[in-house]
Amino acid sequence: MKYYVLKALVEYLQTNCTHIKLIKRVDNNTIIMEFNDKNRIYFDMSKSNSLVYKKEQLSHAKREYNAPFDVVLNKRFNNGKIKKIELLNDDKIILFEAVSPSSYKQLTTKLHLEFTGKYTNIIIVDEEDVVLEALRHIDEQSSSRAVKVGHLLKSVPKANFIPIIKNIEFLETLLYENYIQKEHHELEQAKKQKITAVKKQISKLRKLLDSLQSKELLEKESNELYEKANLILSNIYLIKPYDKKISLVNFEGKTVEIELDLNYPTASSFANHLFTKAKKAKQKAKFMYIEKNNLEEKLEFLNKMVHHIQMASSIDEIEFLLPKKEKNQTRTKKQENYESFFFKGFKILLGKNERENIYLLQNSKASDFWFHLKERPSCHVIVQNSKKTLPDEVIEKAAQLCASFSVDFAGNYLVDYTQRRNVKIQHGANVLYNPYETITIKI
Repeated sequence: MKYYVLKALVEYLQTNCTHIKLIKRVDNNTIIMEFNDKNRIYFDMSKSNSLVYKKEQLSHAKREYNAPFDVVLNKRFNNGKIKKIELLNDDKIILFEAVSPSSYKQLTTKLHLEFTGKYTNIIIVDEEDVVLEALRHIDEQSSSRAVKVGHLLKSVPKANFIPIIKNIEFLETLLYENYIQKEHHELEQAKKQKITAVKKQISKLRKLLDSLQSKELLEKESNELYEKANLILSNIYLIKPYDKKISLVNFEGKTVEIELDLNYPTASSFANHLFTKAKKAKQKAKFMYIEKNNLEEKLEFLNKMVHHIQMASSIDEIEFLLPKKEKNQTRTKKQENYESFFFKGFKILLGKNERENIYLLQNSKASDFWFHLKERPSCHVIVQNSKKTLPDEVIEKAAQLCASFSVDFAGNYLVDYTQRRNVKIQHGANVLYNPYETITIKI
């Protein structure tokens, strides 16, 4: 944070703020302070990347913060009356001095918001400058100025720099712009991180796809194994127990040299092994197209995922498409026959191909909601549900998923939806449904 911005902010606060109605953490390093007249200002105290900003919509904490720091912050400053706001020692430290609203004993507490590079911190001290709590505790080994509960907080030495002073005509406009820039930066970082993760999956799938043997090679391998196994059994009386190789004449009159595996006790057991390998190669050749199709469908889905992440307009949208894995989530998770998403407490299931669409149709409940593009091929989407209705925002999100992963071009699309009890399976993933409703989705 620039010194002149903090100086202008302090002057603004001195003029417009007399009470702290609310103060709490909304993120690991960010607090919100609501002053009189619902004047909300956010202080992001990230190390070496601090920022003060305002935003139109109220930020809600992603989780409840109940650490000792949060308890003291709430107790000492919520509904507190401000006695003083100043730039401490003309440095990048905003000092709030406030009186808590205790009915039996009023307590004066000081709040230091220190925008000091890698030592950026929020420190709560009492009237005697004894530390009550801090966002970051600092010991003597880390800095000459320790921040420890119960210890006196030393003053920061007076800054020896000559600050640049600029006039800020519209401070609130600057604070709103700070948030827009912060949101844009975080959005771009989130996109980069998620796209990198998806592209790693794409790279793995492409390697698998490239490594697949062709049907012709597998059939040739199978035929050769069958021929060797039959030759061994037909000439087993010629094979001695210690032979490592044997030359035999095949059914076309050509000499074939066969290497024997001495790990097998008899030539006949080795021949049975070759028969097993030949059968597996034949089966693999027969169903190779299924494996290839599955890999190609996964690649298509992941490429669409990359596109939708690139087009996302918020971090929430990105997290919906590709949420963070929980720390305790099992790495060897069983592969599901669908893609799953979570929104507003609802689980949304999406089928990427006919096999997955059939699975969803066969394994959904009568009360679940089913979504499909109107009068054209598309993926099937199921929203798990136990009630007769769905919230409008869930309907829109499920319909948007259905359209986004079914078409390749932007535009307006009609999506039909109804409860699963109204959907009758005709053949495979082909269905008839009635009654139903239709929603228009723009992607």
